[in-house]
Amino acid sequence: MKAEKEKTTMFGDMLRQVRRVPKGKVATYGDIAYAAGYAGAARQVAWALHGASAGLPWHRIVGAEGKILLTGEHGFEQRMHLRAEGVGFVGLKVNMAAHRHSFFSTNKHAGKKRAAKSAKGKVRKMAEPAGQGND
Repeated sequence: MKAEKEKTTMFGDMLRQVRRVPKGKVATYGDIAYAAGYAGAARQVAWALHGASAGLPWHRIVGAEGKILLTGEHGFEQRMHLRAEGVGFVGLKVNMAAHRHSFFSTNKHAGKKRAAKSAKGKVRKMAEPAGQGND
């Protein structure tokens, strides 16, 4: 029944997104809210985690710009979990450029192939008018 209830609730949607963040990556509270379909509901993500963090990778969720928002020993524990997963820090913040999880990214290699094909098509189109003058 718990799984059924989780399917239809706002918190359930958010917790499913938390589970998608892989080891060695992080997401912000705002990222989780947006991916769950509740843009602007970052505080509700914190409430969802507070109420049901057992078994979830709660430590992979950080504040804006990679800031660890938990204080005291909980913040220290979060930092240690992240470091154990290979997440790097710049000062007191997570290096978001290197470790931010993207919920909506496409296959990087497929994107490069598409860009290369598109570039080839543009070169051909640009070369055609020059070829017409040689008739």
